[in-house]
Amino acid sequence: MREVQMKRVPRRQLIGTVVAILFAAPFWPILPANAQTFSSSYTSTAPKDCRTIGKPSAEDGSTQVCPGQSGLMVVISEGDLRQTVSVGRTREAAAKEPAAETWFGPFNSTANTVEWRAVDGKPFAIIQRWLIADIDNPDKTGNPTSKPMLAVTRLPPGPVCHVAYIDGQANRNANELARQAADEFARDFKCGKDEVKVIGEKGAAVGLAKR
Repeated sequence: MREVQMKRVPRRQLIGTVVAILFAAPFWPILPANAQTFSSSYTSTAPKDCRTIGKPSAEDGSTQVCPGQSGLMVVISEGDLRQTVSVGRTREAAAKEPAAETWFGPFNSTANTVEWRAVDGKPFAIIQRWLIADIDNPDKTGNPTSKPMLAVTRLPPGPVCHVAYIDGQANRNANELARQAADEFARDFKCGKDEVKVIGEKGAAVGLAKR
């Protein structure tokens, strides 16, 4: 049987081969140990999923209490065809938050879906779609047209208040902008001191809301 002789590889060539293999291997990013995980979940504010407080009337409006996330509830109050949305552990607590006193001048209403933005499973903001009435641009029947807008609202700990507005018509990626605004600004936002931010392109809805 012939003896197989191993060819000795020069040291410089061996090092070059190892380096080439390392650079050819897939690159896996190294995440910091304290990396946070952001997520979204959804709840409903449809009348069938909420509890009505008192008897609704055209003059006095109505109040809806809707289950939220992590022991929080969403309280929607309506009067004179305008709504406010606040969040708290109880209806009484939600009614004392700045969000409960934040009105838009034009007639308005909210959609029935609330997006809860959370980090490591703990919600810190909600995102909700509003429809703002534009009386200066009526439809064919003479009724005001509705302009869509997303509002980002910060959650406890700390006060509950609006953080950012994103125009739903002027921005094709309005949902992504709203999530980004929530993630970047909501937790450090100081209610009563910081001005509500307008994110992305400013359209008709934001103009009406800020009027």
